[in-house]
Amino acid sequence: MLEKGQKTGFSRDDGAGRLPGAPRGRATPDRPRLTAAAGAHYILASTQRMQRHHCFEAGSVVCDLRSTDKFDALRELIHRAPIFARRSVPADIEAAVVAREHQQCTGFGHGIAVAHGRVNGLAQVLIALGISRGGISYDSPDGEPVRLLAVIASPPNLSLDYLQALSTLVRCLREPEDRDALIHGATAREVEERIRTAFLAELDRFEEPLRRGSAG
Repeated sequence: MLEKGQKTGFSRDDGAGRLPGAPRGRATPDRPRLTAAAGAHYILASTQRMQRHHCFEAGSVVCDLRSTDKFDALRELIHRAPIFARRSVPADIEAAVVAREHQQCTGFGHGIAVAHGRVNGLAQVLIALGISRGGISYDSPDGEPVRLLAVIASPPNLSLDYLQALSTLVRCLREPEDRDALIHGATAREVEERIRTAFLAELDRFEEPLRRGSAG
């Protein structure tokens, strides 16, 4: 289980008191500061959009990654996951993700890594999950090899959707038993169904207080 207070590569707040993705700067007559209710509605609209358009549809999982080097594994996942070939040019995703990985390692520890990149031309956030039963050398903080490697590709203009996808995915992978169930899934379809169910459940948990705040 992720330790309390451990950094996971994202934060709840993208600035001092500012909602992730909300406009920067001081409130003005033409750009008023978000109230709590308006902020809740703003985030709720994003999570509902993400639910409709992306939740580990068919072609999102590669069960048998063979590469043991992290950059080779990233390239393998990007080029083998059908979800990327259907919605974008895998070479564009590879370039963005590899460049971002060179800037900062995206290994979280506990056998998890979530690499990401911003890709022009995408209409929505896309996620692929790769399973490595042998482990990938990833320079993670705890030194453990990565067995669950995710790649998130997002349009430059959907920062909030990306942050929500990232935080939701990390919550899905908190518990050791959940990670083990994914690693030992027999088929890509089985893993897709399991991670999709968990992803939607986490979005529902996140949305419930937002619905109350939006109505308030």
